Parts: sequence; C-alpha cells; structure tokens
Amino acid sequence: MEHRQAAKTVQARDFKTLMDRIRIVGDEPAEQALLDELTLLKRPFVLSFVNAHAVNLGWRRPEMLDGLFRSDLLLRDGIGMKLGMRVFGRPYGRNMNGTDFIPAVCRAYRGRRVALFGTRSPWLDNARRTLESWGLTVVATREGFDPPEEYVGQALAAEPDLVLLAMGMPKQEAVSMELRAALSHPVLIVNGGAVLDHLGGKVPRAPLAMRRAGLEWLFRLAVEPRRLFGRYVIGIPVFCSRMAALRLRPSR
Repeated sequence: MEHRQAAKTVQARDFKTLMDRIRIVGDEPAEQALLDELTLLKRPFVLSFVNAHAVNLGWRRPEMLDGLFRSDLLLRDGIGMKLGMRVFGRPYGRNMNGTDFIPAVCRAYRGRRVALFGTRSPWLDNARRTLESWGLTVVATREGFDPPEEYVGQALAAEPDLVLLAMGMPKQEAVSMELRAALSHPVLIVNGGAVLDHLGGKVPRAPLAMRRAGLEWLFRLAVEPRRLFGRYVIGIPVFCSRMAALRLRPSR
C-alpha cells in the first residue's frame, strides 16, 4: 500500500512539472517570434505537443512521459490541457495545436530540406506534394511502421533541416530521441501526430467556427469515430478525473 501511494505521489509531481515545462505563447507576435527562433537552430532540436491524450498515455506508459520531458520544447495542444492548467493556476496562453502550428513551421522552412516519416501511402505521397508546392524540398519519405533505426539511417543520409514525424504516440517521441542523438547538424524534429494525414488529405479540417470554439476534437470524432472513440469519449473524462484527483491530493 505504501509503495502504491509513493508511486502516486511521484506521478503527481511529474505531471505538475510537465505543465511548468510547457512554453506559454501569449499572442500572435510571440508565436511569430517562436517561429523565427525555430528557423535559427544551432543543433538538433525536438518539438513536442502536450494534449490530454499525451497525458493519459504518460499516466500508464513511462516512456511517453520520458519522451515529453526530454523534448527541447513543449507546446500546449487543445482545450483539455487548457482546462487542466487552469485547475492548477498555470498560465495557458494560445492553443498551439500541431495541426495549425506545424504548417506554419513548414512555411517558415520554405526553400529548405524536409524529411517526412509517418502515415502510409497515398497520404504520405500527397503530403510530399503539398509541401513541395509550399516551396520545401522533400529529401526523404518513409511510412511510419518501421523500426527506429530505419529513420535514423535515412535522416543521416539526407541531412534534412526539418523532420516531421507522424507515427502516433509514443513511437514518434521515441524515434525523435534517437534522431536527436544520431544527428549532428542543426535540424528541427517535430512530433506531429496526424499532421501528414491532414497535409495528405486523408483527414479534413473542422470548419473554422468549430476550430475557434475549441471543438475540432468533436469534428474529428465524427469523421473517425472508431479510431478516436477511446481517445475522446473515454479519454477526456478520464483526463478530467485525473486532473481533479491530482488537484485534490495533498502535497507532500
């Protein structure tokens, strides 16, 4: 019993620390400043997004939490984390969801080299064509179901300036750590979730009004109910109950 209670105490500390690691982007000029910063890197750099699904995974899978903590930059993604951060009195800033911010990063990398690792054809090929139409040079592509060493080898050979990983959590976070360790040139490695599916036309975006209202998750659930039922219908209440439990648990 004492061991289980100690584990819960460590877990509470870890998730509170995770919230404090998230970079708060307060307004549009701050977002532009961040984009400028991400185009002037001096070393391999990992960008990850923290949403309610990531927190739920990290709750039961230490490798997911480890991948987030080891990332160079964390951004808040979604209304779930906004509510969670409000519960703990943390500032939450703008919603820096990857579906919007990653395309902005790609456009900031216009004229530079990008590797796309994730999803499957034809969506991967469609995403390649989309990014090429934006002025990027795609130097490597690979579907998202291979061992990490395959992506490392391809990245070493291609030396991209930007790597988009779209393999799902926690695999992409693990691959990002291996890429950062293996590469020596400045490169931005982005853990992008479903971003290549969006860029490749597999998954449509929600109407603008739903996005502005923070309801894109509801649109995505309607489009992909089988895949996202567990993440949203079950995952959101689980996330809220866990945040409430952490908030009410006495600090030690």
